[in-house]
Amino acid sequence: MPEPLRYDPYAARVLIPELAWQELEPKLQGARQEVLDDVAMMQAGALVPAAKQPLDAGFIELPAVLLREAEARRNSKSLLKQIERASLRLRRQIDRLVLLGIGGSYMGLRALFEGLCPPFYNELPRANRGGPRLYYEGENLDNDAARSLLELLQSECTKPTRLAHRWGIVVISKSGGTLETAAAFRLFREALERYYGADSPRSRELVIPITGESGKLRTFAERKGYPATFPVPDGIGGRFSVFTAVGLFPAAVLGIDIRALLQGAADMTERFKTAPYGSNPVLDYVAASHLLERDYGANIRVLSTWGKRLEAVGLWYDQLLAESLGKPKDDGFVGATPITVVNTRDLHSRGQQHQEGRRDKLITNVIVEAPSLEPLPVPMVPDADDQDQLNRLRGKTWPDLMSAAIQGTNQAYADVQRPTADIRLPRLDAYALGELLQMLMLATVVEGRLLGINPYGQPGVEDYKRNMGRILYG
Repeated sequence: MPEPLRYDPYAARVLIPELAWQELEPKLQGARQEVLDDVAMMQAGALVPAAKQPLDAGFIELPAVLLREAEARRNSKSLLKQIERASLRLRRQIDRLVLLGIGGSYMGLRALFEGLCPPFYNELPRANRGGPRLYYEGENLDNDAARSLLELLQSECTKPTRLAHRWGIVVISKSGGTLETAAAFRLFREALERYYGADSPRSRELVIPITGESGKLRTFAERKGYPATFPVPDGIGGRFSVFTAVGLFPAAVLGIDIRALLQGAADMTERFKTAPYGSNPVLDYVAASHLLERDYGANIRVLSTWGKRLEAVGLWYDQLLAESLGKPKDDGFVGATPITVVNTRDLHSRGQQHQEGRRDKLITNVIVEAPSLEPLPVPMVPDADDQDQLNRLRGKTWPDLMSAAIQGTNQAYADVQRPTADIRLPRLDAYALGELLQMLMLATVVEGRLLGINPYGQPGVEDYKRNMGRILYG
């Protein structure tokens, strides 16, 4: 088993009395048990009480289930095998992939792409990429962005018989009725059909819908005869769907190791179920976050990612936390506000406020302990050119500089009693990212149960959709 992710709330706990930490344990254990009971209820097909609806706890056991099925059915049509086969076909057929989806239908894949693919992936030659370039649409209603992507495809893709000129679509929508994605799908589907021919095999083979078992997109896909359509399972909400075909299929097209991703998630679930309080990343994360919010007013959660490649993980987590916990209760409102920062970049923008502003923040560092590529040395120059005095750093590397920045920043916060905690990944690979995403999803639902709210569903988001429809359709 690879070295596991570690969560260390050492600095946050300086502010938390040991008694408060201990007194929370029974409630936290109760919340964990409620989450596991939710899973059992779904697996048994039991009637879900009204207070628990919607109940979207299917994400918890899904990674282990997918891996088990693929292993047990070596020569059968397990979902994971189907995803691997279809993704390989698509990867070999196209050199540009347009991903259409909004919210959880694209944020999970974006987190995987930016975290696990080379930083300049789209700029690399095909031999160095191994898969198609990636573009997003359907996640906004930005006219200029959509038109610019269409114009790029039209100018760069002119010879459909050549791999370098072929592009395809993965469209993700559980219902098929989300306006942003539906409008983008119509726009890009028509462009694709004009390019390959409306009735050509490629106009069907190069469109992959990922949708619910029923709904507008499922019905349309069946009528069009798209040969590969993958499910968004019932019982898994959009922001929890990264380990369904929603995230797995396009990730596999890009060449990401989706089995390692699932294994990391499955192992984190097992730690969540069995590890004791005090050495359980999920329970400990919830405890530190909850106690600092409850007792010290730290209702802003800053996910401080060190390095550029995890920014999209933070943006994915922004949606996860905000939609899951930002809800009313009978006695008021709950839900911390999530913010993502990228350091050291944002030490030069938000660092001042975090250091000396309002005491309403918990800063959780996400730290990758070993770089994926060979460390860059700080170059040495002749003394006459040492105007920046960096020759004093002889023998140091860029990871050494980053480590010093992390330590120095944490010390600065500790000196003025600003709470911090660390999530440490031994390296940034598919296994570790699977652990991290599953940890944050589990922590979110446990905290929801601890607060006495339903962490699933997003009724507030539906209001804007209804108003939008009324304005547009009358």
